[in-house]
Amino acid sequence: MSLSFILSVFPIILLIYLMVKRNALPSYVALPWIATLVMGVHLLHFNTDIVTISANVTAAIVAVQTPITVIFGAILFNKFSEVSGATDTMRKWLGNINPNPVAQLMIIGWAFAFMIEGASGFGTPAAIAAPILMGLGFNPLKVAMLALVMNSVPVSFGAVGTPTWFGFGPLKLDSKSILEIGSMTAFVHSIAALVIPLMALRIMVTWKEIRQNIVFIYISVFSCVIPYFLIAQFNYEFPSLVGGAIGLFISVFVANKGIGLAKVENNLDNNAVSASQVAKALLPTGLLILFLIITRIPEFGLKGLMNNKDVWLSTTLGSLGTFEVSKGLIFSLKNIFGSEVSESYKLLYVPALIPFVITVLISLPLFGVNFSRTKGIFSASLSQVKNPFIALMGALVMVNLMLVGGEHSMVKIIGRTFAEVTGSDWTIFSSFLGAVGAFFSGSNTVSNLTFGSVQLSTAETTGLSVTLILALQSVGGAMGNMVCINNIVAVSSVLNIQNKEGTIIKTTIVPMVVYGIIAALCASFLIPLFYTL
Repeated sequence: MSLSFILSVFPIILLIYLMVKRNALPSYVALPWIATLVMGVHLLHFNTDIVTISANVTAAIVAVQTPITVIFGAILFNKFSEVSGATDTMRKWLGNINPNPVAQLMIIGWAFAFMIEGASGFGTPAAIAAPILMGLGFNPLKVAMLALVMNSVPVSFGAVGTPTWFGFGPLKLDSKSILEIGSMTAFVHSIAALVIPLMALRIMVTWKEIRQNIVFIYISVFSCVIPYFLIAQFNYEFPSLVGGAIGLFISVFVANKGIGLAKVENNLDNNAVSASQVAKALLPTGLLILFLIITRIPEFGLKGLMNNKDVWLSTTLGSLGTFEVSKGLIFSLKNIFGSEVSESYKLLYVPALIPFVITVLISLPLFGVNFSRTKGIFSASLSQVKNPFIALMGALVMVNLMLVGGEHSMVKIIGRTFAEVTGSDWTIFSSFLGAVGAFFSGSNTVSNLTFGSVQLSTAETTGLSVTLILALQSVGGAMGNMVCINNIVAVSSVLNIQNKEGTIIKTTIVPMVVYGIIAALCASFLIPLFYTL
C-alpha cells in the first residue's frame, strides 16, 4: 500500500472518525479542518504549487454560493410559512382528513414530507412533518424514527435536485450524463419504495394494521413514485417536488373517500379549517412549483435566457482573474491567479432568488405579514445558514483540492486502490460509501461532493458504468439520511426527545442496510435490463 494512498485516504478516515466519535465534531468544524489537512498534504507530499491551491480555494468560495443560496431560500420559505400561519393551516388540514392512523402516517410522513423534501430538503421535511404527527398523538420517539426512514426516497432530488445537479458539479459531467444519473437514481429509489415505507410504518403500527390498509399504502406510494420516476427521465430538478405534490393530492383524495382503508372510530374535528384556508395555505407551494416549471422546461423559453453565457460586462481584477457578467446574469471569475481554474454563479437559474425569494416576496402582502415580521423572517434565515455555509465551504475546498493533479490526484489514487481490491464487485459497496458520506455530513449534497470524485475514479478504473456508480452514490447519500447524526439531532430537538440518538440509530440502520442491498441488486440485475450500460 503506497504512501500516496495512505495520505490520500487518511483525511476521509479522520473526517469520519471526528464526526462519529463520542464527543463528535459538527460538520462545520470538522470539514474546514480536514480541508486544511488536505491542503497540507498537497504542499508537503504532492509538492503542489501555491497558485494552484489558492486558485482552487478561491473557486470553492465562488462555488459555495450556489448551495448556500438554495439553502437560504428553502429556510426563508419555511420561516415565512411558519410566521404567516400557512404551516399551521396545513397541519390542521392534514391531521383531519381521515382518523385511520395508517392514512395519517402515509399522508403526512410520506406524501407531504416527499413534497417538502422536493422544495426544501436539508432536513426540513422531518422538522415539519414530525411535529404534526406528534400533535395527532403518536409517540414522539417512534415519530422521529418513522420520519427519518420515510425521508429517504425523495432525498436525491431534494431542494430542487441540489444533491444531483450540484453534488456532482465538480466532476464537470455533461447534462446528458447528469440526467442519466438522475434516471437511474430514481429507478433504484422507486424499487426501494416498494419496501421502505412498510418498514417505516412497522415502527408505528402492527403488521396486521399494515395488511388491513395495504391497498391505500401502495396507492399513496405509487402516486408519489410513478410521477417522480417519469419526471426523472427528462429532468433532474423537480421529480420529488412535483411527484410529492401529485402524491399528496391523490393520497388526500383517496383517504377522504376511505379507499383501501380499514374503518376506525372517527375522532376528527371536521371544522378545523375551511377549503378557502387550505387553498390559501397551499398558494405559496403552488407558486413555487409554477415558477420551477416555467423556468426549467425549455419550451417556455426562460431557461435559455437564464443560462445565456454571452458576455455583457467584463473587467480584470488584477492578479485575481477576470470577472464577467453574462446576459443571463451569470457571474464568473475566470483564470483565477493566472491558472486555468474558473468558477461561476447563475443568479437567475440557481433555485434561490427564483423560486424561493420571489415566492416569499409575492406571498408576504397576500398573508398580511408586516415589515417587522418580514425583517425577522429574513434575519432568522440568514443566521441559520452560517453553519451550513462553513461546512459546505470546507467540503468544496476539500473536494477541489482532492481533484487537483489529474491522473495523480488524491481521488484517482483512492479510486485505483478501491478498484484493485473490489474489482467489478464495487457495485455492492458503492451505495454504502454514499451512506457513510451522509452519515457524517448530514447531507446527500455534501456526500456527493465528498465521494463523487472517488466513485467516478473507481468506476473508470474498474470499467464499470460511471453513471451507474454515481447513481448508487446518490442513492447511498439519500439512504444515509436515516442514520445521519445531524438529522437525528434535528428531529429529536424539534420533538424534545433527550439522549435517544443511539436508540434511533439501532432502529433506522436496519432499513438503511436493506436499502443498500436493494441498490446492489438493482445494479446487478434490474438496471442492466432497463439501461444499455
